[in-house]
Amino acid sequence: MAENIEILVIGTNEPILATVLRLLNNQEHWHATGCCTIEEAAQECNTGKYQILLIGAGLTADEEEELKKRVKEINPALKVIPHYGGGSGLLFAEIHLALAGGTTNQAQ
Repeated sequence: MAENIEILVIGTNEPILATVLRLLNNQEHWHATGCCTIEEAAQECNTGKYQILLIGAGLTADEEEELKKRVKEINPALKVIPHYGGGSGLLFAEIHLALAGGTTNQAQ
């Protein structure tokens, strides 16, 4: 049986965040949790349960950099993936690539 993957998604547009969460949670062995602020994301990252942090639209470039810095301090192994749209096919491909150890925008 495949391992369950925990995915944290941050995005400021609640309807889009809800759609992304629905798409991810409909996949077998994936469980996604959403948050709307950097503070929420940092707090969730502190739990240590996530393998992937998916950054959605709505954060400024400065907020993204701050989040990546905080994530690196909390959990340097956490894979950080930007996703700003492009449909479910791209979303799933990004997750699969990260899980396979492919290139991601790991917190640097």
